[in-house]
Amino acid sequence: MKIAIVFVFIALTANIRAQGLTDFPPITREAKPWTRWWWMGSAVDSTNLTCNLEALSRAGIGGVEITPIYGVKGKESQYIDYLSPRWMQMLTFTESEARRLNMSVDMNNGTGWPLGGPDVSIEDAACKAVFQCGDSIKLTVGKTGQQVKRAAPGGQGFVLDHFNRDAVLRYLAKFDAAFADNNTPFPNSFFNDSYEVYNADWTPSFLDEFQRRRGYDLSAYFAELIADGANDLSARVIADYRETVSDLLRDNFTQVWTDWAHQHGATTRNQAHGSPANLIDLYAAVDIPECESFGITDFDIAGLRKDSIRKINDSDPGVLKYASSAAHIGGKLYTSAETFTWLTEHFRTSLSQCKPEIDLMFVSGVNHVFFHGTTYSPQEAPFPGWKFYAAVDMSPTNSIWRDAPAFFSYVTRVQSFLQSGQPDNDFLLYLPIYDIWHEQRGNHYVAFAIHGMRERIPDFCKAVDQLMAYGYDVDYISDRFLSSCSVENGQIKTSGGSLYKALIFPSVKKMPTTTLQAVHRLARQGAKIIFANQAPDDVPGLFQLENRRKIFNETMQQLRREKTVSIGEFNAALLSDFTVYKENFITDFGGKMIRRKYSDGHIYFFAMLKNNPVDAWVKLGTQAVSAMIFDPMTGEKGKARLRNIGGQTEVYLQIRAGESLILKTFADQDIKANDWQYVRPTGRKTPLNQTWHLRFTESQPPVYEQFALPTLISWTDLHNDTLRVNMGTGLYSIEFHFDKVADKIYRLCLEDVRESARITLNGQAVGTLFAAPFEIDITRQLNDGVNRLEIEVTNLPANRIADYDRRGVEWRIFHEINFVNISYQNAKFDQWMPLPSGLRGEVNINEYEKCIKFFDLFE
Repeated sequence: MKIAIVFVFIALTANIRAQGLTDFPPITREAKPWTRWWWMGSAVDSTNLTCNLEALSRAGIGGVEITPIYGVKGKESQYIDYLSPRWMQMLTFTESEARRLNMSVDMNNGTGWPLGGPDVSIEDAACKAVFQCGDSIKLTVGKTGQQVKRAAPGGQGFVLDHFNRDAVLRYLAKFDAAFADNNTPFPNSFFNDSYEVYNADWTPSFLDEFQRRRGYDLSAYFAELIADGANDLSARVIADYRETVSDLLRDNFTQVWTDWAHQHGATTRNQAHGSPANLIDLYAAVDIPECESFGITDFDIAGLRKDSIRKINDSDPGVLKYASSAAHIGGKLYTSAETFTWLTEHFRTSLSQCKPEIDLMFVSGVNHVFFHGTTYSPQEAPFPGWKFYAAVDMSPTNSIWRDAPAFFSYVTRVQSFLQSGQPDNDFLLYLPIYDIWHEQRGNHYVAFAIHGMRERIPDFCKAVDQLMAYGYDVDYISDRFLSSCSVENGQIKTSGGSLYKALIFPSVKKMPTTTLQAVHRLARQGAKIIFANQAPDDVPGLFQLENRRKIFNETMQQLRREKTVSIGEFNAALLSDFTVYKENFITDFGGKMIRRKYSDGHIYFFAMLKNNPVDAWVKLGTQAVSAMIFDPMTGEKGKARLRNIGGQTEVYLQIRAGESLILKTFADQDIKANDWQYVRPTGRKTPLNQTWHLRFTESQPPVYEQFALPTLISWTDLHNDTLRVNMGTGLYSIEFHFDKVADKIYRLCLEDVRESARITLNGQAVGTLFAAPFEIDITRQLNDGVNRLEIEVTNLPANRIADYDRRGVEWRIFHEINFVNISYQNAKFDQWMPLPSGLRGEVNINEYEKCIKFFDLFE
């Protein structure tokens, strides 16, 4: 009897594990999207904190990051000073409510940005070097005078000297006191925004730090430092200066801050971009590296609405990958992103525009999204509520919030996979930071903002583009991390545990001897090393130059003799040893993807971000016995069709333009699951071109009239003046007769949705369409005979806010910047023409047949 029970237990355990392998991963708070939560003037109260948090939780938000900011006019009496006892009380209440709602709370280590405030004395404020030229060059250490930007009440003051360890510790001490005095639990994580410390190029201890780190007295080379690289000596001194600045920012701020947070059981999340430092090392020094989306990409996707007002995207994958590379090589679980800082103009951004942008971030390694963002807004605030000046506005006061939960569910499903397993990019690409430091002109101080990054390092960015076009994925690596790499079964292993097939140097000219020696060590251990276009031929910096050159040349001669080292023109032929690992989805179909690995196989995220639908066998760069396909948009799943051709695994994929899928492969087992439903069109298309009826379930201003529509046009073109200025949800309904054929698949296809649509058929909820392609399976709900279809379409707030401006309604009630347009100019929106709203064009039911015998053609 006991033996039987044991066997039953083992069988049940095995069945549960097998079922888990073929399911979506469990949903965690971290898998859900989070949001930056602006507290305007910190004028918050417990009732509205609860209301705000409950709205976020219901929609599917997993956590908030509190960032206090400037306040609302007329609410000054309600302002709460940052870190005051009352502020800490509100933080404690927020943390308690978040726990009740199974949410987490992060907080900024300051108000506005960058770090600073009233406790930063003039001695601890950001410094700048002033050089006075004469018979000799004299240095005066001055102050930048920069104040915290967009500061909240209690947060005004000087910007901190980030290079000064003691100043940083004194700054953090005020948090120690505030949390201890008020018995407030520390948050989940502390956040630091992008480095926007302007003209801060010095610190009082700089000369001593330089001497200790670079080995010589910088004061003897002031002339060369300010000569803008006029000769080789000047360029070397400037490079040494830049390296020292980078070291100080990492060692005296980033690492000190992270160690401090860890002492309190918290983590750190940091945006390194904008800083004068090696971005990889800076990102990797914290727990969660965070990149930033800034602008909108010009995707070529059928059915994707494009706005005439848009901010060009500065955050392509080559830029986004600095953060994810640091996470991957450093063994960090999450790469976060400040998402949707700007896409289009205020009140004009749709969920359909957000979806491909977030897919681009996913394929760039992001797996922990923070929306930018949500403004705390009290229930009594009239439309449009309290607003921050630069955001897509993921807020309950925005009409897109009605259907945002469907988008949030999509994000959650994707992130649940992308937070699983380990990274599995193909190559390490060396960041030629010393070439950048030697060659960059214009000022001895240089920072790495996301804007114009490609122009700053064109050869490196070109190499990234080439590798990805060849069907591979890469992570960037710095000298610091390269020196700690090892070799495991011929692959390069970073200190964070990630494995790579080769180390590539893209047109690198200068390299420290210590780095070259580390490369030589890896090559001797069997690692594959590729020097693209040229091998480095010199060392950076000035100290002991000839001695370092001698060691460098000797090491390079030895390295060239290693069998695993290749030097040549950077093209596909140089990577011929790795063609079996190429991903066909990229090279042959123009798709975007990222791959991770787990104990039993690999996880792929595929996104088709161009007008090139896939209905074909797709070769994988990994081997598999079986695989599951998961649709993160619908939650559908099924066993994929695989085949082996010439020793390589191929999967059959059907992905339309704008769609994305997840593939989970199994290297050694043939999993048991229902088949994925492949389909092909029969050619039968049924237009729903009878009279539609439209009424409004929600509208501001109210619309009581009902409309009979022989054709579907924008509701702004109907004979009702209110419809040109309203924000709301229109319910479209139609009854039709349909002859349903058994075993066929039917999809409802909407030509033009402005901007999202909830589908109900015969009283059954079908789903929400918010992005291209606007199609959904209705097979189960469709009757053979009479049917009633209802489509609730929600528009954007743009038409209403434009009407406000035309009528002089004063909704811009915010202090300081008080709401600017996408060009950061004070402007009204009264000149906007009405944006199309509602359901337009054709609505069809398309018939498909199940592809069962279809696959026999390929076997």
